[in-house]
Amino acid sequence: MSIYPEIDLNSIKTYSATQRQSKVKVDTIAKPLTAGMSFKKFMDSLPTILKAEDIKHVARAIVNAKKNQKPIIAMIGGHVIKTGCSPILTDLTKNGFITHLASNGAAGIHDTELARFGHTSEDVGPQLEDGSFGMASDTAALVNQAAILAKSKKLGFGESVGQLLIEEKGPYLEKALIAQAFLQQVPYTLHVALGTDIVHQHPDADGSAIGDASLRDFRILAHTVSNIGNGGVVLNFGSAVVMPEVFLKALSISRNLKNDVFNFTTANFDMIQHYRPNINVVNRPVLKGGDGYAISGHHEIMIPLMAAMIYEYDKQS
Repeated sequence: MSIYPEIDLNSIKTYSATQRQSKVKVDTIAKPLTAGMSFKKFMDSLPTILKAEDIKHVARAIVNAKKNQKPIIAMIGGHVIKTGCSPILTDLTKNGFITHLASNGAAGIHDTELARFGHTSEDVGPQLEDGSFGMASDTAALVNQAAILAKSKKLGFGESVGQLLIEEKGPYLEKALIAQAFLQQVPYTLHVALGTDIVHQHPDADGSAIGDASLRDFRILAHTVSNIGNGGVVLNFGSAVVMPEVFLKALSISRNLKNDVFNFTTANFDMIQHYRPNINVVNRPVLKGGDGYAISGHHEIMIPLMAAMIYEYDKQS
């Protein structure tokens, strides 16, 4: 027998589990899947628990925002384009389920390369060793020319990139989100941090033009943000720093100008949940009303899944 005393459990109070409130019930758990089942049946087979339920809430919020003519903003990082999701986002845009696209510089560059060459995303490691990383002159020429055009014509940066791509009539325009947004007359705003993009390495990069164009796009985004109150949706796909920071400032401007920017839905989709998207997109903006969701997963799976849910809920509405 141990020399140490044990607590006596004979006097503890117990209860029956039948009388307890529980979070998981038989009507909330998953249903078995079958070959050839419809997507609606697949959706209905998912557990109504945690993230499976959260993504449904986001999809329904988007459908409702379209129905009520509220803005639906999709903010994206470069990885979203690199994982092949442009056609999905383009289709959502064409069908009114995205009304404003906003990205960091990398996403715009990858989109530009897809439109012109049908490929993007260089092998950084080997090219960094010999200093050739980011030195594609034709990519830099168009994006840097777009900044100069935007400054001289007082256009948005993304708008200017889209215009040049359409004028060039590249062979893969249908694959490029920024070009298709221009054709649909849906704003695609570029939010650039100087020195972060490969086009800044080139001698034709004009800092004043890049800054002027990107700042104009910030004001265009802020205008859209000013209207998201009472039913709008803000989605962040894969931007860990730039877009969450840009959105928070645009939101502050909107509220400073006395716009009623409360009671909207936000969601952060990413492989890993980072500090800034969770604080600046999911939490802080909806403290006084609204819903924020953090959903983890690979873009090439989660974005098509969300899109399919949107179309299914729209069909049912």
